[in-house]
Amino acid sequence: MRQLAKNASDKEIAASPLGAYFMNHGRSVYPADATGVPFDAMAIASTGDPIGDLTEDLAAEQKARVVYDNILKVSDDPDVNDVIKFLRQREIVHFQRFGEALDQIQNRPATKMYCGVEK
Repeated sequence: MRQLAKNASDKEIAASPLGAYFMNHGRSVYPADATGVPFDAMAIASTGDPIGDLTEDLAAEQKARVVYDNILKVSDDPDVNDVIKFLRQREIVHFQRFGEALDQIQNRPATKMYCGVEK
């Protein structure tokens, strides 16, 4: 929001599709999805089971990558695209690291210990 509206007047922003966002948050950063739903911790889940948690992490990284792919399909702003490409690549690296961790857990000798806790 900040970067995209940096040269727009307050009246121009208020009259745009970003008007409601601007009225509530001004030019500040407010974590919300594309439809305006605010971020909350409900999207963060932990079961205590490394395989379940890593599998969820893998899915989250892929979902984020898809969002960045979709943004790149419609954006023609080189500055925005550079940031989105960086974030997209970061999701790919995270996916790879979580996959490596999952592989290590699944292929280690049978044990009932996870993170020092007996299961």
